[in-house]
Amino acid sequence: QVQLVESGGGLVQAGGSLRLSCAASGRTFSSYATGWFRQAPGKEREFVTAINWSGSSTYYANSVKGRFTISRDNAKNTVYLQMNSLKPEDTAVYYCAADDSPPSTQPSRYDYWGQGIQVTVSS
Repeated sequence: QVQLVESGGGLVQAGGSLRLSCAASGRTFSSYATGWFRQAPGKEREFVTAINWSGSSTYYANSVKGRFTISRDNAKNTVYLQMNSLKPEDTAVYYCAADDSPPSTQPSRYDYWGQGIQVTVSS
């Protein structure tokens, strides 16, 4: 069993930066792929980025490529999402997800989810 808790969200102006953290409980987290998804009001949950268990492979949605960076520190059971050059269209609730399968862009492939954290980018 893995429990995930996101932190670091908030309100930022367009062009600014935020770093989200996803802290996990559970001894096996270091063997889990982790993804970040987001959901804006009235929209479906969408893939943002994912990382494999070791951090050697990362994947990004085209909309965030070059602006967002995912990383992990398995010694701290934490995955990070550094978000730079934020845009108003990045406004959403961001969710961390984990699974012991390879990284996927599909939410249904992840068994464990955090509660979500709000990110608001003002213009």
